[in-house]
This record gives sequence, structure tokens and C-alpha cells, in this order.
Amino acid sequence: MKEDIILKNEIAELFYREGQIWWTALGKNIGFEMDGKKEEFHRPVLILKKYNEHMCFVLPLTTQVKDQKVWYQVGVSGSDKKRAVNITQGRAISTRRLLRKDSVVEQEELQNVKDAFVKQFI
Repeated sequence: MKEDIILKNEIAELFYREGQIWWTALGKNIGFEMDGKKEEFHRPVLILKKYNEHMCFVLPLTTQVKDQKVWYQVGVSGSDKKRAVNITQGRAISTRRLLRKDSVVEQEELQNVKDAFVKQFI
């Protein structure tokens, strides 16, 4: 699986920005970590921070939005589905994991996500 990701994206240059939602190959994780769906372990993520053309910090999205507002989920738009960002599952990834752009969240929503992410450390 990792070899496929590396070979597939070895030459391609991706143009991505903070606030975009991309489908990624996150892989299978351990314990309570969020992993991707189906056999390929793909999952949509929100790009929270672009470090450079090779690395970014992302937050995975879920369609399992909690009925009661919980501190670790922040709702986002950008699609016809109801989705939320899980701020406790953020991680830095290689841009080679990015598969395809899905949508873009509004600037105000992106700021709400950033504020919630920072707030968890205070």
C-alpha cells in the first residue's frame, strides 16, 4: 500500500491550500485512531496548515456527527453531506498521501476549526 502511494505520486506536483478538503490515503491505524475507509483506507481530511510542497497538517473528517455538540468536533460545509472535523486526530502527512481535491470550506469555518484546535491545548 505505501509503495503504491509513493510510486503514484512520486513525480506529480500537487497544488493545495489551507482550508481545502482532500481525499487521502491515511492507511490503517491502531487503537482509537481514525483510519481510512474500505480496503484502500481513504478518508477526507481538512488541510489545516501547509508547511511546504511536501508536508501539511491535516484533520480527518467524519460523517458521524454527534447529536450533542462535543468539544472535539467542529462542523464544516463544503459538500452536500453533514460532516465534522475531529480536532483530536490531527497529524502531519506527506503530500504524497493526497489523492484528489474534494471541496473548500468557508474562511470563517476554517478559522473556527483553527480556534477549536488551539483551544484544546489551553
